[in-house]
Amino acid sequence: MIIDKKGMMFVLSSPSGVGKTTLTKKLAENNSQFAISISHTTRKPRTNEENGKDYFFVSEEEFKNLISKNEFLEHAKVFENRYGSLRISVIETLNKG
Repeated sequence: MIIDKKGMMFVLSSPSGVGKTTLTKKLAENNSQFAISISHTTRKPRTNEENGKDYFFVSEEEFKNLISKNEFLEHAKVFENRYGSLRISVIETLNKG
């Protein structure tokens, strides 16, 4: 049996504000095969953030609609805001290797 391995996923989880984004950007900067999953969130963007680059900024209603359609691989509510990773985005990125 031959197993065709594609990509590998790493989950980085820690409290807010400890440097997850900084660490992942540094890893991607030095490795062209490293891809960062862009999460959806209901929080408002910070002044230096771009929709589709840092997060996909969506309404509470849109987020709940994605939950009802089972579109998220994972999602959570943190400090009154919701965050989640779209299933299809993660799977497509993994399949690209």
